[in-house]
Amino acid sequence: MSSQQQKVDREEWKKKIMEALKDVYDPEIPVDIVNLGLIYDLKINDEGDVYLRLGLTAPGCPVIDDLVYTVEQVIKESVPAKSVEVDIDLDTQWTPLKMTAEGREKFKQLYGYDIVEMWVQTYGLPADEQKS
Repeated sequence: MSSQQQKVDREEWKKKIMEALKDVYDPEIPVDIVNLGLIYDLKINDEGDVYLRLGLTAPGCPVIDDLVYTVEQVIKESVPAKSVEVDIDLDTQWTPLKMTAEGREKFKQLYGYDIVEMWVQTYGLPADEQKS
């Protein structure tokens, strides 16, 4: 039975891909794209096609092509994907509120302040994130 005929373990692939993407860093903020919360969607089908929707910390990022290429290569190196599609989401605005706790902590260590607290103080919480 060839690897193409075996059923894809989607959860295992997701884990491997997300772990590998922790080695890919945003060009603007020296925190990896996973902990910045830039992975908006990751889909894997039974045939081994991988689709990833990626956000950007800044619209008009000058290194989009390099980032897409790097993400594609990292995915291909971490799982035997049949195809890889990386889609840049320019419609969903990234904010520090998308960061993981680990990402916030890394940012704090680098810059000495909590970017999420600063963001909330400056802009407030978005309506959909406010607790009643």
